[in-house]
Amino acid sequence: MPFKRATLSELRDQNRAFMQSELEAVGQLLRFSNLKVLADMDAGMAHLHYAYLDYIAKQSTPFNATDENLAGWMAMKSVYRKPASAAQSTSVQAKGTVGAILPIGTVLNRSDGYQYTTDTELIITSTGYGTASVTAILPDISDDVTGGGASGNADAGTILTLDSNSPGIENQVTLLVAATGGADIEDEEDFRSRGLLAFQNPPQGGSDTDYQSWALAVSGVTRAWVKRRLNGAGTVGVYIMCDNNSNGGFPEGTDGVSQIEDWGAVKATGDQLTVADYIYPRQTDTAIVFVCSPIQKTINLVIAGLNDADSTTVAAIKTALTNLFFDTAQPDGTGVVYLSDINLAISSVSGTTGYILNSPSENITFDVGEIPVLGTVSFV
Repeated sequence: MPFKRATLSELRDQNRAFMQSELEAVGQLLRFSNLKVLADMDAGMAHLHYAYLDYIAKQSTPFNATDENLAGWMAMKSVYRKPASAAQSTSVQAKGTVGAILPIGTVLNRSDGYQYTTDTELIITSTGYGTASVTAILPDISDDVTGGGASGNADAGTILTLDSNSPGIENQVTLLVAATGGADIEDEEDFRSRGLLAFQNPPQGGSDTDYQSWALAVSGVTRAWVKRRLNGAGTVGVYIMCDNNSNGGFPEGTDGVSQIEDWGAVKATGDQLTVADYIYPRQTDTAIVFVCSPIQKTINLVIAGLNDADSTTVAAIKTALTNLFFDTAQPDGTGVVYLSDINLAISSVSGTTGYILNSPSENITFDVGEIPVLGTVSFV
């Protein structure tokens, strides 16, 4: 039976009663009497002690621990909180006078105040343009625990401005290649989930859970699945999702193996390459690991009987369906979205009584690599 902690009011009442029972010839305690003040003060101290004991109990298991105590528990399984990572772009273009140079480390500003620095020297060629690679500047995480890394992701075509003028270089520069790879510091509950996965599944020399854990240890990766023999005997397929990015959660890059892999397969790029390079030194010697992006299979729905549904109901229906597809995603070829689950998701939303699901009309199955993504929801 769990321990029931007394409230502050209960402690005060207990202390007052105890005070009266232990002293002779003591009547009702007056509001501002010394004895009543002492009893209430002692109750307040006891209440704080109980609170601290609650805190200690909470930190005693990885299921409830927080902050540095959670980090300590997870370190026992070599699981560490993923830090923020900075977004990078391989090409930013500037216009200027031939021969003008923008040095390494030049700060570039985005319109919302986010900043980038050049990683390579930018030299204006005979075309009047020059290019360089850039990296986003992460905020000081001592002040911003979110890390701010995801904010550095930016689309191709984004205009940046020089933080200070540079001779022969125009003030505005353009991202030719999108800035990607930025991720915030890992959410504490996501960190806990990874750690509990490690406690529950000890390393087994290359099991499915091992590959999944390795992929999830990379900053920005939020979901991972394993498909054995994806490309034949000796190969392992690892599908990943980066749900907090600006690409609808799908990784930004191309599928393939690690650049360290000496086998003559297609090398991965972008997010897939980051994960492949992380897995390579940890995997079994004989495995050829392909890191891949799932293929989205768009599911469109047609619902009758809800023509008068307001925007709140419509939004709730879409959220329920999105969550269903998120939970049932399984790109190993065994994934199924049951029609009964779609109906359950819709009917769980208030105000949907009497609806008729016209489409889809049967369970939805998926080929290897495919996961469901909500498309249009039409009301007829």
